[in-house]
Amino acid sequence: MNNIDEKFKEWTKGKDPLQARINIFCQIRDIPYTIVPEIMDYRGYRNILKTGKGSCSPKHFLLSEMFRRLDLPVFYAVYPHRWDEIAGIMGEYSVRLKDMALALPVSRHLACKVEINDKLVLVDATLDLPLQKADFQVNANWDGKSDTTLPVTPCGEEEYYSESEARLMHTVLDDRFRAFYPELNLFLDQMRRLYNYLLVIPE
Repeated sequence: MNNIDEKFKEWTKGKDPLQARINIFCQIRDIPYTIVPEIMDYRGYRNILKTGKGSCSPKHFLLSEMFRRLDLPVFYAVYPHRWDEIAGIMGEYSVRLKDMALALPVSRHLACKVEINDKLVLVDATLDLPLQKADFQVNANWDGKSDTTLPVTPCGEEEYYSESEARLMHTVLDDRFRAFYPELNLFLDQMRRLYNYLLVIPE
């Protein structure tokens, strides 16, 4: 039995189909959002359960694998976006990170479209709960049947991919992204520490 099979049994045990898909979503959402280039494409996403962290692509490849075990058809949706849309958030904490974000070209965000009750539903589990404290768009409460929100603002047309097409996707990073991602990861970790610190402060 592989790690995905084990986690599927753990996350769905004793739950009806609706509860199972909500819990799978929550478990994957709360894997800390961190950009790890080695596991960003389909070939490496299974290691997200070993690393305990990952970005939009490995999170949604994992979500897709889990949902298919619930007999839910899944497609992949890709949205072009620019990192500079969150430069304002970053700028409050790090001018350097803000400047790096503003200099980046268009990126691609991957999410899932899941067929639920004969309707294609946008399911986005990208950002973990602590990042709410930094004003990121986190899907804190999903009812298991309605569209979630995207954590990015698309700057172009939505694109759909089947599983076989998604397997061929791969990410090529230029030097700007290789410099930006470690800085972004540090920033996100700082936000999580702030979140945990605020949790223990008495009201």
